[in-house]
Amino acid sequence: MNTLSDIAGRAGEFAARIGEGARNHLPGKALDWVETGAALGAMRTGTRVATRFVRRNPVVAVAAVAGAGLLWYAARQRARKAADAEPIEGAARRVEAKRTAGTHRRSGKRAASAD
Repeated sequence: MNTLSDIAGRAGEFAARIGEGARNHLPGKALDWVETGAALGAMRTGTRVATRFVRRNPVVAVAAVAGAGLLWYAARQRARKAADAEPIEGAARRVEAKRTAGTHRRSGKRAASAD
């Protein structure tokens, strides 16, 4: 094994040990800040790449946005139809019809012949 690869291997082990030690000894908030910083860096890089792509291919970008809009609209319509098809949740109680003593129901024919 040559000396250069030995140094690279040891440097990798050392970096791993330091990262592991820092992860175990840093408070939770510090790790959140590190993760947030990494997320911001990734977002910044992604924004830069997306901007370059849109500048070079505006037709493709417009088509992608239109396609995404159509997919969103279709999903919204499907969800609305599914919501209309579902039964309304609630409690129901059967109520029996009762006739009172003073009221009689007459049909139209009987009422005309009785007069």
